[in-house]
Amino acid sequence: MIGLGTIINVGLIIAGGLIGLLFGKRLTEQYQDTLLKSQGLCLLFVGIGGAMEQMLTITEDGLSSGGTIMIVVCFALGSLIGEAAKIELRIEQFGEWIKAKTGNSNDNQFVNAFVMTSLTVCIGAMAVVGSIQDGISGDYSTLALKGVIDLILVCTMTASMGKGSIFSAIPVGLFQGCITILASFLQPIMTDAALANLSLTGSMLIFCVGVNLVWGKKFKPANMLPTIVLAVIWAFFF
Repeated sequence: MIGLGTIINVGLIIAGGLIGLLFGKRLTEQYQDTLLKSQGLCLLFVGIGGAMEQMLTITEDGLSSGGTIMIVVCFALGSLIGEAAKIELRIEQFGEWIKAKTGNSNDNQFVNAFVMTSLTVCIGAMAVVGSIQDGISGDYSTLALKGVIDLILVCTMTASMGKGSIFSAIPVGLFQGCITILASFLQPIMTDAALANLSLTGSMLIFCVGVNLVWGKKFKPANMLPTIVLAVIWAFFF
């Protein structure tokens, strides 16, 4: 069944959120903050590890790094485009709309939880590759694996930030669903080089989310999202 992978992924996100919501009610604010910082730390190392995996190669002389020019150019242009388009503001406005429609107007953490969790579970090569596999052959295994990872992430983020994290299932469903529908068009575009660039820039954005969780809002990672598109385009010219 085409699209089953995204359905499984969304279902696991909701399940993780509900578990986290029940668990979070038993935690005091101090424990919630500790849990939040621990997840931020994990995301920092996930981002660093993913970026280093793509940038560093082993040669006869030792380690060699690459991709520096690509990330500098793509992040500069991508951030300017995202800032001009006010992507983060629009996502926050969408979060405010969901907050009002679901009767959570008194939850001050709702929008922040929604934005942070959505960026965490949407960004990455697994979402793109898995959705293309699902759309082309009905192979949902990659998205099912991603769903298990997302379940754990959303569970802990919901426990520490609140129910806004559960609604990250909406952008995941929209994003992966669209890729699944357009899979036949996107498959030839997502070459190995394009996926490597996507993984590198996506890992750096996850690092930014981790920084925001640990030290407060220092970056606007949503405004940097065009970087991923530019990185994929870069692979076809350089």
